[in-house]
Amino acid sequence: MNKLYPSAHAALDGLVADGMTLAVGGFGLCGIPEALIAALRDSGKKNLTAISNNAGVDGFGLGQLLATRQIRKMISSYVGENKEFERQYLAGELELEFTPQGTLAEKLRAGGAGIPAFYTKTGYGTLVAEGKETRQFDGEWYVMERALTADVALVKAWKADRAGNLLFRKTARNFNPLAAMAGKVCVVEVEELVETGALDADQIHLPGIYVQRIVVNPTPEKRIEQRTLSNAKAGS
Repeated sequence: MNKLYPSAHAALDGLVADGMTLAVGGFGLCGIPEALIAALRDSGKKNLTAISNNAGVDGFGLGQLLATRQIRKMISSYVGENKEFERQYLAGELELEFTPQGTLAEKLRAGGAGIPAFYTKTGYGTLVAEGKETRQFDGEWYVMERALTADVALVKAWKADRAGNLLFRKTARNFNPLAAMAGKVCVVEVEELVETGALDADQIHLPGIYVQRIVVNPTPEKRIEQRTLSNAKAGS
């Protein structure tokens, strides 16, 4: 099976459609599939539901799809760096399913593992638990959370072989393996492609069985979301 596509646009051609649910890797701007998000924007597909920790920033990452009004609903845990996200939500233009960060990660993991639901203490007694089943275990109350799956997963990896086995780079690993597992079809954007067998099997983070399409983007922009500088003198 040839999983390699010549461009991000080619990798999404015939795959994405209006009304789809997409799981998108990344945390802030770290480990986001930049080229695939731009290609999704250019596709013009609308009424999308995006499962992602956040929506990037204004004008970059998923923020591009908010600007073009292609996203109908976000399933996220953090929205603080995107003013357009905030504006659309407060104006009633964007549906939001706010989810605690650890719960979001577990919902994706469970979806990828074929587990339909699980119980967690997180959110019990808050707005997060409204309308959800609760149950007591060993004297403690838990909230039942449904797993998440997606029609398509868009993820970013550092390196892949032609079979789709993936390596992620440090914190860019974040939500990417979870999103990949939860997608019925996974498209991965990588910085480096090697031949099958070149990767040490003990170091592979995600096996290629989860990956259907690969696109190489060797020079991603990799913006810094919050640049913090110190003017402290050495030894002070």
